[in-house]
This record gives sequence, structure tokens and C-alpha cells, in this order.
Amino acid sequence: MSSELIYGIHAIKAVLERDPARFIEAYVLKGRQDDRLLPVLNELASMGISIQEMNRKTLDDRAKGANHQGVMAKVKAAKVLNENDLDDILAKQETPLLLVLDGVTDPHNLGACLRNADAAGVVAVIVPKDKSAPLNATVSKVACGAAETVPLIRVTNLARTMRALQEQGVWFVGTAGEATHDVFQTNLKGSLAIVMGAEGDGMRRLTRETCDDLIKIPMAGTVSSLNVSVATGVCLFEAVRQRTA
Repeated sequence: MSSELIYGIHAIKAVLERDPARFIEAYVLKGRQDDRLLPVLNELASMGISIQEMNRKTLDDRAKGANHQGVMAKVKAAKVLNENDLDDILAKQETPLLLVLDGVTDPHNLGACLRNADAAGVVAVIVPKDKSAPLNATVSKVACGAAETVPLIRVTNLARTMRALQEQGVWFVGTAGEATHDVFQTNLKGSLAIVMGAEGDGMRRLTRETCDDLIKIPMAGTVSSLNVSVATGVCLFEAVRQRTA
């Protein structure tokens, strides 16, 4: 049985709410007994989960220096979702909003994108198997629970998956600096997938060519681009604005 570590109150609460059977054991900072953490510990204890008190150095070492907020848990590894799971998800949606991340390899950025996706009502985030950050403890911590609520679909061939979804009526809008019109001039209603590229290089050539449309975010200052998670938030919430207007 494969396992993984998660840390931070939000990440642990999200697993408790969605899939409590994944818990194996928990670790808490010795002496930490505050109002935010106690309900979580009590729920874990009521399930018969072993809770070990540890000093800060031990927790820091386990988290490899990440901000664990004084609580960690060892859990069974989450199920890896693929193209077949995506079909099941879309079968329940009339006008789905999807997010495609092509080559986002930084766990902090993946976590932040998942958090944006959850807030915007995205039904699934699609990533390529070979060009994406792993769904690890850092992603879960940054996502603040969204890693447990937003399905992350890993596909073998991203362009092929995009073409299959296009046949089902999904419109793919990619972000690129060379686009001739911006996100605020683009129709983002209907069955839609917003495609974001890698942190430095943007979308890969085949991904870009498969998109139905290319858009950009207008930049008024001296910087030429935004962090991918920030750009994702801008595009997703422009879509939300249009779809709820």
C-alpha cells in the first residue's frame, strides 16, 4: 500500500471530509492544543487514528522545511485519475468549465491553480502525465483543501485528449503572448477549457495548435507576464463573470 504525507489544517480537514478512510496516522506538535486544531485531532481520535506528539525539529524534518502548521498525517495515496474518469465527470455536466495546465511543474503553482479552480467551479483540471508537478504534500498544502475537491486528471497524450473533448463540444481557449485579442474580449461561455502553459515556456507547440482560440491578458506595466497561478485566476474568473452575468 503506497502512502504519502499531508500537512496543514486545511489539507487534513479536506481529507477528513472527503475520504477519511485514507488516514493511517497523524503527528502533532507537542503542546499545541488550540481551538483550530483540537476539532481536527478529536475527529481523528474518534476514528481510532493514532496521533503522535513530536517536537518541532522532528516535524520540520518530516515536512522538509515546509510550513506544516504543527500537524501532519500519513495517508493512503490518492487514486490517480485518468481519461476514463474524465468521461464520467463530463457525463454529469451540461456546460463544463475545465482547466488545462500544460507543463506546470512547480508544486506551489499547481497547488495555487487547484485553489483557483475550486473557487471558480472548475469540474476538472487536466495535466499531462510527463509534464506536471506530482500531487504531493506541497500541492495539498498550497491548495488549502482544493487538491481533495477538484479532480486532477493525468492524461497520456494531452493533444489527443483535447481533440476528443473538442468532438464532444468543448471549446479550448489557450493563453499566449502572441494572441491578437485579450481575455476580456473573448466569449468564455458554454462548454469551455482554459489552457495555461508552463511557467517559463508557455504551451507546447502541439497544445497551442490544438486550441480553438488564443487569448492574452492585457499588461499595462513593465512586466511582460504574470505567474501562471495568477494568470489562471484572471482567466477563470473572467469566465465566471461572463457565465453568471
